Amino acid sequence: MTPAPRLPEHPPRLWRDAEPRKAYDVVVVGGGGHGLATAYHLAADHGITDVAVLEKGWLAGGNMARNTTIIRSNYLWDESAGIYEHALKLWETLEERLGTQVMFDQRGVLNLAHSLGDVREAKRRVNANQLNGIDAQWLTPAEVGKLAPVLDVSDRPRHPVHGATFQPRAGIAKHDYVAWGYARAAHDLGVDLVSDCEVQGFDTVGDRVTSIRTSRGDIAAGTVVLCAAGHSAVLASELGVRLPVQSHPLQALVSELLEQVLDTVVMSNAVHVYVSQAHKGELVMGAGVDQHVGYGRRGSFHVIEEQMAAAVELFPVFARAHVLRTWAGIVDVTPDASPIVGPLHAHDRAWENAWINCGWGTGGFKATPGIGHAFADTVAHGRAHPLVAPYALERFTTGRLIDEHGAAAVAH
Repeated sequence: MTPAPRLPEHPPRLWRDAEPRKAYDVVVVGGGGHGLATAYHLAADHGITDVAVLEKGWLAGGNMARNTTIIRSNYLWDESAGIYEHALKLWETLEERLGTQVMFDQRGVLNLAHSLGDVREAKRRVNANQLNGIDAQWLTPAEVGKLAPVLDVSDRPRHPVHGATFQPRAGIAKHDYVAWGYARAAHDLGVDLVSDCEVQGFDTVGDRVTSIRTSRGDIAAGTVVLCAAGHSAVLASELGVRLPVQSHPLQALVSELLEQVLDTVVMSNAVHVYVSQAHKGELVMGAGVDQHVGYGRRGSFHVIEEQMAAAVELFPVFARAHVLRTWAGIVDVTPDASPIVGPLHAHDRAWENAWINCGWGTGGFKATPGIGHAFADTVAHGRAHPLVAPYALERFTTGRLIDEHGAAAVAH
């Protein structure tokens, strides 16, 4: 097995938390990965530096710090393949662009098939991926066993492995290093990063949002950009827009530190778990969302219990590993498991200067560089970038849905 890489030291220089000014050309609400990446690209690509990023807690303390860091682009539909593959290509050059290490490790991602239906669906997705220029492969059980020797590919498990899709360029990254890199780069370009600043409402005149009411005072805005993930529907409702979004807790956990035993990411829909081994050595595991709607960052015990049973069935060697800690994020889920990106509007009115990026559910981290780049272009030019045009809110009235429930796999 490959030895665990040595983690770099804490970056010697980060950023200065700003005191919010009275007005900005652009105000980004949400200081997670998408908000930071959007602000960075507004400044770096379009010269728009009079920007504030508002975060009610600490920067990147929401889902950016509460995910399992998996990065891939092997989604089924053309629209999804477009934005996620764009993101993956940017991941491959992100360290050079930001001038900092993010530990993007292209160890590949396996999606296991356990039945004839799984095999047919998986091969269909491989063919669709290859038509879109994505590096997808179909592997036999023996080939899967060579990639992940600790995985039980015999006929003994209740759900034996009949093969798997594999994307070699996929992998994981260090999520806090990614957030720090975007925050520092945006700060260096003149963007104000404002933490401990909760948005409490909006002031409007006609069809324009004129200012944002916050816990640190009112802030006038030429353009308002919402990137608040699980709390997007709450903010949109303040502007009279009811989003087709539900927020659910999504749990994950890590084990104690172990020797390196798993060199790739393994995902399974049938037994409902995904597993990778982090750079330090702990096993990182996740499964599906809790079914109840809510904003609490504590999920249900039975979800953890079920994903543990699934992991031990696939990896008997993990039976004696100890859980070190668990956590939950708040994911925003749409009816078609695809995001909403574009102008914010209700059925009877459209806000001229308000944009929204939400509904990524469990796929937000992997999309970070791609959506930051495309959404900034959208905001800067006042029209949808081609990669996000299919994700406009009106698809829920036209019926042009992008149903990615299958390729979203075990909700990550």
